[in-house]
Amino acid sequence: MTQNAEGTGKPTRTRKTAAAAEPEAAPAPKRTRRPVAAKADAAEQAPAAPKATTRAASAKTAAAKSTPTKAPAAKAATTRKPAAKKAPAKGAEKPEPTVAQATTGEVEVQFERDGDDVVLTVGGKKRSLDEVDDSQFVEANEAPLEKELVEEEQGFALSDSDDADEPEVQVVSAGATADPVKDYLKQIGKVALLNAVEEVELAKRIEAGLFADERLSSVDEVVSDDDLEDLEWIREDGRRAKNHLLEANLRLVVSLAKRYTGRGMLFLDLIQEGNLGLIRAVEKFDYTKGYKFSTYATWWIKQAITRAMADQARTIRIPVHMVEVINKLARVQRQMLQDLGREPTPEELAVELDMTPEKVVEVQKYGREPISLHTPLGEDGDSEFGDLIEDSEAVVPADAVNFTLLQEQLNDVLDTLSEREAGVVSMRFGLTDGQPKTLDEIGKVYGVTRERIRQIESKTMSKLRHPSRSQVLRDYLD
Repeated sequence: MTQNAEGTGKPTRTRKTAAAAEPEAAPAPKRTRRPVAAKADAAEQAPAAPKATTRAASAKTAAAKSTPTKAPAAKAATTRKPAAKKAPAKGAEKPEPTVAQATTGEVEVQFERDGDDVVLTVGGKKRSLDEVDDSQFVEANEAPLEKELVEEEQGFALSDSDDADEPEVQVVSAGATADPVKDYLKQIGKVALLNAVEEVELAKRIEAGLFADERLSSVDEVVSDDDLEDLEWIREDGRRAKNHLLEANLRLVVSLAKRYTGRGMLFLDLIQEGNLGLIRAVEKFDYTKGYKFSTYATWWIKQAITRAMADQARTIRIPVHMVEVINKLARVQRQMLQDLGREPTPEELAVELDMTPEKVVEVQKYGREPISLHTPLGEDGDSEFGDLIEDSEAVVPADAVNFTLLQEQLNDVLDTLSEREAGVVSMRFGLTDGQPKTLDEIGKVYGVTRERIRQIESKTMSKLRHPSRSQVLRDYLD
């Protein structure tokens, strides 16, 4: 720091280093925060009553060896760390100002926070740090990283790391909203729409970027260092142009996705699938054809949405070509309903669609949506749809009782026969394991011929037809 012509002692700024006081003055303290500079006027005023001292740092300079009439205050080159703002601990006192003492007196420097701003009060004059031209000072990443209170030749560096024990303030984005659709529409609405000239310009940059990427990816072609730098810049510029063209047409995807709501997919999922189609349209767009990008991109967006609905919207997936047939049948059916004033028959639909009536009925079955068995029924919803569906495999209690009684009566009748006769009848009709056996199989079991088994079977059936045995089983003939 040098003294101006009028001798006021007002400091001047330098870029890399803080200005020193008079050659004979003691070195001033340095403080590390963010690239800002605090400027103190000459210590001409009487020192104000000190309010407090900061907990982070408070230092007094040594007395100057010479005896100048006026000693301008030292200007500290400070850099603020990009750390989050720290909230003061509960019950803690208000931070006290930093007081620096020169030979002619004290100059009070007070740091006060006003929202996100920091206000410096130097010699009774307030100034916001945001008003300081940061371009004239050292960047934060250029400032040396030092331990706390490490003494140097020019003084010592002060750091805010001693405040690390204080709770940090959680910063919440002011633009966040509970509705993701509304938040998404707000974000994409910030990008301005493009006209035809801007679309062509972006398309040319994209094409140049693709060409540069192709040359850089080529193994056979040797590229010089100068050309390599240019090609990399052109490729990156093409990527920026692609992103710009995408962001400017995101609203087109939203407008098209609204037409497909209520068909089994969420609105945000439709938008996401449409964005994939938009990316494909950007990559395939040919500006030399003369049409606008939105005209070309609409087809790709619709194609991506309809394919996604065919693959994801239904509980039971149906092939894409069959989905197209189902949609065509639905359109023809609606049109004929308006023309005829009634539901068209399968024969009438078959004539319009050029297919057989049986095929029409089959396609209509494919187009049916599944219904949950837990769908509530009635006004109160106390019953479910599944309660009304009969289980074809369930056994009716009455039939189960009749079957048990029949087994008991049949065993009682068989007990009146001989062991061989009862065994032949049981194996012949599968009364034991449910598998009827042939005469040869039964003959092998008893070691006789099939003819002998047939004779035993015939004699046994004659006995069972006698009223003394058959009367108890006649009631089960129903």
